[in-house]
Amino acid sequence: MKSFKLAASLAVVLSAAPFAAFAQEEESPFSWEITAVSDYVWRGSSQSDENPTGQAGFTYTSPVGIYAGVWASGVDFGPGDPDLEVDGFIGYNVDFSDSVNFDIMLNRYTYPDAGELNFNELITTTTFAEQYTLTVAYSDDFGGSDTDAWYVAAGTSLGLPEDFSLDLSVGRSLFEKEFSEDYTDWSIGVSRSWGLLSASLAYVGTDGNGRDIYGKLADSRVVLTLSVGQ
Repeated sequence: MKSFKLAASLAVVLSAAPFAAFAQEEESPFSWEITAVSDYVWRGSSQSDENPTGQAGFTYTSPVGIYAGVWASGVDFGPGDPDLEVDGFIGYNVDFSDSVNFDIMLNRYTYPDAGELNFNELITTTTFAEQYTLTVAYSDDFGGSDTDAWYVAAGTSLGLPEDFSLDLSVGRSLFEKEFSEDYTDWSIGVSRSWGLLSASLAYVGTDGNGRDIYGKLADSRVVLTLSVGQ
């Protein structure tokens, strides 16, 4: 279950390929990323039993903004399977104007050897002025439970000195009453990129309902993320 990342991480933001300043050739339609995280946290709850894990993703983007890809991460939900999450996704990204970008993605969460947990989620992300985001996600089979669930989140990334960014987000998970109580998650962090390399340090957590649902897996914590990709 990808963090917004969040998705975003959560979520994938794509644009038309620009031309390089000195080499007149288009960027590759393929992008990739390899990541190490101190804890895989998704919507405020650890998916790796509070342990470090690795992640990797690969995306192809067509010239018209349609994209598809795959993303994987180690997971740990307790004794037994699964040990791995593999997500396949397809989506479309478009600029509505100079200041508004819209992304819609269908994500398939799969867990090898634990297929009862597999489910689909439709995720939309609208970005305003390149730094404010509104995400709305819906599943009619959340976690393989045959239950409707919504997720609504807002975030921003603000410039800091020395090319650092201040990243803020808050989200709300909404469930059918018989399945679970609703809860809120949040994240406050700083990030920076150096060419192909990027790093972030975030303080994340949930409200009381989140901690009641997930226990210590939803306690507030610091998460370090190191990535390489293009």
